[in-house]
Amino acid sequence: MCYMLRVMKAHYFSGQVSRGFVSIYSSRIIMGISSGLLGLFLPIFLYEFFNFDLKFVIAYYFIDYLIYLLVVAPGAMLSVNVLGLKKSMIISSIWGALYYWMFYLAANVSNGGQCSFSLHPNAWLFLGLTFVFINLQRFLYWVPLHTDMSKFTDKSNRTKELAVLEASLVAFNAVVPIFAGWMLVKYGYDILFVISILVFLLSAIPLLSLPQTSEKYEWSYFKTWKALFSKKRRKIVLAFMGDGAENVVSGLIWPIFIWELLQGNYLQVGFISSLVVITTVAMQLFVGRFADAGKNDKILKYGTILYAIGWIIKMFIDTAFQIFVVSTYHSLTRAFTRAPFDALNYQRAADQGHYVDEYTVVHEMALTLGRCLMLVAIFLLVPIFGMAATFIL
Repeated sequence: MCYMLRVMKAHYFSGQVSRGFVSIYSSRIIMGISSGLLGLFLPIFLYEFFNFDLKFVIAYYFIDYLIYLLVVAPGAMLSVNVLGLKKSMIISSIWGALYYWMFYLAANVSNGGQCSFSLHPNAWLFLGLTFVFINLQRFLYWVPLHTDMSKFTDKSNRTKELAVLEASLVAFNAVVPIFAGWMLVKYGYDILFVISILVFLLSAIPLLSLPQTSEKYEWSYFKTWKALFSKKRRKIVLAFMGDGAENVVSGLIWPIFIWELLQGNYLQVGFISSLVVITTVAMQLFVGRFADAGKNDKILKYGTILYAIGWIIKMFIDTAFQIFVVSTYHSLTRAFTRAPFDALNYQRAADQGHYVDEYTVVHEMALTLGRCLMLVAIFLLVPIFGMAATFIL
């Protein structure tokens, strides 16, 4: 991973890439592999766990995100003011591993770790603990991460660096869905959870070389909420809310939708997802080079329109080939939105100076509020119109 960055320094980046970015980049790739093993299949796991009742899956994620919305500000005070950014991110890996371990235990007490689950009293306990561990991981990791990213990416390279990170995550995960699908067919969820746990813990190692930075979170809990709803930040908060809302549909509804369309074929789901992933890497790098030439706003504007159209097209697919074609189009258009959007966000964060961590918390809260509102809308819409109708939202 570090070798690839060194090669790209000479041929892709303008000037130097900071040691801090290299550390974060390496950690994010390892964590991305861990998340990639289950990212596509965790919503499906919960869908099976709740006996194919989507309402329970939606309720699970709503509770999960609602807790994060309420605790992210005090969590930032702990991670930034008490633990420090570097130590906080390292410790977060333990809670992330425990999060996956709770799913492993829930699967085993339900039905021996197989792919069909009946509800069990102890399973509810383990499921409840997932809320605790994932939210500890989130506020210890994401606020410090975004704060440090705004410091360790520089203006001349920011979109390129983020495009490389995004493209690398995509590239390293090109075979992960196939591997995960094969493991599910062969061994069930047990081994997949164990591998994810071990890889997640490894993601802390690159952070040991992360340069120490310091910030102080100065806003009170109520001042943070006031900032979230302030007129001054309304436009950017709405943008983050939209990003979070779309994230729910792509991360929760879409995997279950294609799994049902492919009649529960884990391997086919993984294979198609991997093919789509492979086709998008070069586009990510092209967008990064083009955008840092000063065209972020234009790329984001037109990319967003093209990406939104992709969701409308997805409403009408009904074969594996159509899933591949439309998902490829959607992933390519996503390349025109993700890196420019993140670059603009980190630039805004860097411009905040001493208040970069406060800005980051508002960002996290806005994302999460958007997710919660989208989940409410999905809960009301799906029983009447079906899952595909959520793509309009």
